Amino acid sequence: MGPIPGKTIAEKIFSAHSGTDAHAGDIVVADVDFVMGQDGTSPLAIKALERMGVTQVFDPKKVAVVMDHSSPSPIEGVSALHTQMREFGKRTGVKVYDVGCGVCHQLIPENGHVVPGDLMVGCDSHTCTYGALNVFSTGVGSTDGAAAMAAGKLWFKVPETMKVTYTGELAPGVFSKDLVLFLAGQIGADGATYKALEIGGPVIDALSVDARMTISNMAIEVGAKAGLMKADAKTLEWFEGRGERVPAPVEGDADASYCCELVYDAGAVGPQVAKPHSVDNVSPIEEVAGTPIAQGYLGTCTNGRLEDFAVAAGILKGRKVHSDVRFIIAPASKQILLDAIAAGYIQTLVEAGAVLVTPGCGPCVGTHNGVPSDGENVISTANRNFKGRMGNGNAFIYLGSPATVAASVIEGAITDPRKYFGEGR
Repeated sequence: MGPIPGKTIAEKIFSAHSGTDAHAGDIVVADVDFVMGQDGTSPLAIKALERMGVTQVFDPKKVAVVMDHSSPSPIEGVSALHTQMREFGKRTGVKVYDVGCGVCHQLIPENGHVVPGDLMVGCDSHTCTYGALNVFSTGVGSTDGAAAMAAGKLWFKVPETMKVTYTGELAPGVFSKDLVLFLAGQIGADGATYKALEIGGPVIDALSVDARMTISNMAIEVGAKAGLMKADAKTLEWFEGRGERVPAPVEGDADASYCCELVYDAGAVGPQVAKPHSVDNVSPIEEVAGTPIAQGYLGTCTNGRLEDFAVAAGILKGRKVHSDVRFIIAPASKQILLDAIAAGYIQTLVEAGAVLVTPGCGPCVGTHNGVPSDGENVISTANRNFKGRMGNGNAFIYLGSPATVAASVIEGAITDPRKYFGEGR
């Protein structure tokens, strides 16, 4: 018998949570550390629990429901769903994040509900965001979410892992959003279907936790179940003061088995833009520069964090949003809003012409707040640009970094942000 091969982060987390020697391809029943639903999915999960005859969740401290997609409620039907969620919280004791608290994927880690080494599920596809914090977090349907709320465990197929390494260093004006858009353009929207990504390298090590979350958030946009990163000193420092749970960081073994290993030189990557109507329809910004825009959006679970507001405010300070452009900004949480106010970023952006909306998903999902008109082009920091995503199938959504969005709303057309970082002046 040969030596026993090492394990990936995913294999280690599933082994620990299932009490088995789990390897890629295995079916396991694993304990979950946290379960979350948002206002588009929680009502369905609540109904599923009722059909199961379940009146209480497995542990109220390990379940939360968040009102973020349509917050505050734009119509009476949504108001009824929000009421259902509030009553569920009172009935079961689960945490309810009401309108204005922020986006689920910011609130869950921000409030210490997950820590490195955890396994958690959320009734939202971008639950993979917490992979940046060394959490195997993945999106599930509302019925599976309900089962997890009831039992505290769920079945999983342990995914194979694809290793992605970024070498070199980012040029001024290029950000983590550009790295993940570049990846989507390289491997396609189904390039990592049902795989876990393990993302690392010196470029990732140099990024802030905010910036890392942007990359993990978009793991699902290449089909991945999770976008995992190791927990380093920055990660552990980020968790200090966020609850009482003790992190249990997990690293992949040097001899772990990966289905594929990709290496990219970050220094060769410039600003990237995803063109309508798919996330993997990516091109260097030079190919779309000059495309007129009617609206810009800074926010979402991808790029609504404090660092993103700092970048945009740095570009817009002393400048104005183009007269033909609406610029909507939505912090990812109430805490980020407060921090951005304290830092002066909100004042800078509003003085430049930005429109501030409630912390939450804002225009991203198209239920309210900034639905574009027919034929309009939008440049957004969101993670999806499908036809109709922002509420109008006759509009065109382009995706870019906060710097690209800020530069573009100044000039009224998609603009290379590097000119605002000392290049191309």
